[in-house]
Amino acid sequence: MVSGGVVSGTAVFCGYCGKELGGLDHGACALRLRVIDPPRFCSACARRMVVQVTPSGWAATCSRHGEITSAR
Repeated sequence: MVSGGVVSGTAVFCGYCGKELGGLDHGACALRLRVIDPPRFCSACARRMVVQVTPSGWAATCSRHGEITSAR
């Protein structure tokens, strides 16, 4: 289980929109991830994740890279 938005090491893809991080501005995506939304895409492989939101936080699971949580 990993806490936060990066699944393994360095993020390659945006956790909010699923597009590559290189060369594009993801400031709005980063703001949404910090303030409101859990990641919807795996930051390592860009696969769509299964997301569960509860009153105490959220958990997002990638079929290849496992689960990340909001760690609240």
